[in-house]
Amino acid sequence: MARQDLEQGRIRADDLAECRALLRTGSRTFYAASLALPPRVRDPATALYAFCRVADDAVDGSTNICDGVERLRERLDRVYARQSLTNPVDRAFAGLVDQFVIPRQLPEAMLEGFAWDAAHRRYEQLCDLYGYAARVAGTVGSMMALIMGVRRAEVLARACDLGVAMQLTNIARDVGEDARIGRLYLPLEWLREAGLDPERWLKRPKFDEALGSVVQRLLRAADQLYARSSAGIAWLPADCRPGMHAARLLYAEIGHEVERNGLNSVAQRAHVAAWRKSGLLLQALVVSTIPRHELSPAALDEVRFLLDAAPHDQHAGAPISRTVWLLDLFERLERQKLRTHVH
Repeated sequence: MARQDLEQGRIRADDLAECRALLRTGSRTFYAASLALPPRVRDPATALYAFCRVADDAVDGSTNICDGVERLRERLDRVYARQSLTNPVDRAFAGLVDQFVIPRQLPEAMLEGFAWDAAHRRYEQLCDLYGYAARVAGTVGSMMALIMGVRRAEVLARACDLGVAMQLTNIARDVGEDARIGRLYLPLEWLREAGLDPERWLKRPKFDEALGSVVQRLLRAADQLYARSSAGIAWLPADCRPGMHAARLLYAEIGHEVERNGLNSVAQRAHVAAWRKSGLLLQALVVSTIPRHELSPAALDEVRFLLDAAPHDQHAGAPISRTVWLLDLFERLERQKLRTHVH
């Protein structure tokens, strides 16, 4: 890809077509929700999700976890160095990184979460699981907000809430599928409280009421975050609200489908019917007209490092210029230097 293409933040049409083809079969819920986004957001969002998909697959498909993650970091090096890129998904991601000033800390944190995935890391408490979800999904929520031109910290916090909620829903839906490849994401503390030994259960995964109670707790935690994220969506640009409400409603509906299946996500994987998706897309249009109200600055402790990494602007929906972002970065570095001298 030519250097001037990256400097102007353009995504080539052929690269974008490759990204769309990847997501049309591999990320159907995102693909459905993206149809409600304006093209100026839909195209870079498609590039973002495609990069997330290939990065996740690259780690999962690697015979050596450390090597797989290291290769992905090398790909990020090339993206952020504006070097010649041969992979169409990498080229598309490089274009959006340049156009929307995506801090490297965000995709870097996502790669860390993928490494935890591949290492079959376990999570003792819900807050530990939040830390994982912040990396693999909160990062995506934050980058999506930046693509939409939003830099206000309170709105970014709600975007992270949405990403974390989606990941909790994925975990609740995929309990059996994950267990069959030796992965367990449910909080170990909750399993023990329900009378289940995590290691013994993982060796012979099966559904019973005890496991159902744990899945239900996780879905309730997700629902609380979906509710919090709704207030943040109201502060997005008007033409972005339907798409993000669609994503929120579609993913929450996956959790509702798990409940309709009796919370048994060991024997079956919940799917949202096409007719129900259509209804939720219409509902997203309606809720997008609800007036917004002032946001609470509260954020999950586990996502604060993502908020610190992102450039901030207190005017929701107003894109931040590269000059302003650099001045903000220098100011933060100067403050850090002063604190170092004081101590």
